[in-house]
Amino acid sequence: MTNQDFAKILYDAYTNQQPLLQDNYANQLDNEKDAYDVQQALMALKAESIGGYKISLTSEETQKMFDSDSPLYGAQVISHFQQSPVTLTSEQTLDPLAEVELMFTAKEDLSPDDSLTDLMNKTLIAPAIEVPDSRFSDWFPGLSKYLVIADAAVGGYVVYGQQVETADYFKNPDELAAVATVLYHNDEEIKTGNATEVLGNPLLSLQWLVAKLASQNRQLVAGQHVSSGTFLLPEHLTAGTWRASFSHYLGDVVVKVQ
Repeated sequence: MTNQDFAKILYDAYTNQQPLLQDNYANQLDNEKDAYDVQQALMALKAESIGGYKISLTSEETQKMFDSDSPLYGAQVISHFQQSPVTLTSEQTLDPLAEVELMFTAKEDLSPDDSLTDLMNKTLIAPAIEVPDSRFSDWFPGLSKYLVIADAAVGGYVVYGQQVETADYFKNPDELAAVATVLYHNDEEIKTGNATEVLGNPLLSLQWLVAKLASQNRQLVAGQHVSSGTFLLPEHLTAGTWRASFSHYLGDVVVKVQ
């Protein structure tokens, strides 16, 4: 089948909330270019503005899980970036996970020539819980990285807290690597995580995305968000209240699941 045909299958699974069997598509894609072409076609079918991007595989551990030596990204529709607190129902997701991240928002168009300091000055930052979700059943962690890319990097929702000026909260890029988080489920501590899991520094993840988009003749533009990569291995998003608490006075993010 063509890339456009495959994008239509993914779109139908997305709109109908009917999961696909990954074994049926295991040989559909075997290279990154085709995978991103499918993703772009999928986003066009969604007919909604791109609100930003999510970056995946930003730690050595997750790259090994998906047999990759680099991160990957997925475009996300604007309605799936939502401000905390948010309530999600089972009808809105198929097989969701919970990840804890920092979200950047571009105040102006970003360039691959931007230094880490430039990126600080050009962005807002917010704590976030990302909810990855796939159109394939039993997808984590066995899904092919090319199917992950095609499926908009298993994009679900990004729930974010208060946005603040990045350069007001951090004096220099190195300080972002010191951000830590605790993830709670129904007020029980589940995991802790640190920003160093995100390519060593979430700003490096943002910088990677800007360069990757530029290599595809695309650009991260003013107003778009970036969920920059998880601080910890994801948890299955079960019913109840999920809360991520961040250091450096960044605050909490809450996702309730019904």
